[in-house]
Amino acid sequence: MTKLIVICGATATGKSGLALALAMRLGSVILSADSRQVYREFDIGTAKPTLAQQKLVPHYLIDICDPTDMMTVADYQEQTQALIASFGVTPLFLVGGTGLYIRSIVQGMKIPRVAPQIELRSQLESIGQSQLYVMLQQVDPVAVQKIHPNDSVRTLRALEVYYVTGHPISEQQGENPPIYPILQIGLDCDVDKLGARIQQRTEQMLADSLVEEVEYLCQKYGADLSLLNTLGYQEIKQYLAGDISLDEAKELIILHTRQFAKRQRTWFRAYPQIEWFDANNHDLLDKVWQRINEFINCTS
Repeated sequence: MTKLIVICGATATGKSGLALALAMRLGSVILSADSRQVYREFDIGTAKPTLAQQKLVPHYLIDICDPTDMMTVADYQEQTQALIASFGVTPLFLVGGTGLYIRSIVQGMKIPRVAPQIELRSQLESIGQSQLYVMLQQVDPVAVQKIHPNDSVRTLRALEVYYVTGHPISEQQGENPPIYPILQIGLDCDVDKLGARIQQRTEQMLADSLVEEVEYLCQKYGADLSLLNTLGYQEIKQYLAGDISLDEAKELIILHTRQFAKRQRTWFRAYPQIEWFDANNHDLLDKVWQRINEFINCTS
């Protein structure tokens, strides 16, 4: 039977490095759970595993989508579930910080197969969030209980699904958890140490030519490409436009990454199934390796 080992946590906690070392020991593979690493050419700013690292251990669900296309959670879930079903190698590693991607796999989320409707969304957005929320209360009173009045993203999505399918999103959601064993490992550390990790990684990205990567992507796809408005790329784009200095761009990346990491920590801490390890522990690899061996042996 397939066994799945999840390595999750906030950005810059060392998930990729730990997973690489573990997968090499087990002769396994790594399935990425990162919503930006799926896109080709977005490499440095997404902390994508290098080609050298990918040669050490096979990585999947990286570079599978053009930057001009959109990878939905449903698309990701479908491809990941197909990969898991196809592998004879066990255990498999699912590694990343995109909580919704991970949840779609470990909990078997049922996701309505409704692609984003650009024109419909534009029309709905022009109405305003307060009125949209009232509309959602009328068509899907069950879904609205789980959506905050200020959550425009989920409100829009719920209305979008309703108007496309004719059925409330709450009737199309649910869970169908997989039958194979799953071990969820979370990496975390105190805020100050995480901040230092984020600063170090940001400086490394700049040294690895992040500015040149953003400049190339802007020239190839246009500065209005939605992916170029994401963390790390937007700030460098501001620098290239002459709006801020490079030092200011670096500080903004660090600030925004810390804010993003805080949201990730809040998300993952809501799931009691995750077993937490200190990312700064000097014997982290040995401790996690011991836990994985216990998991493998008790589920054999």
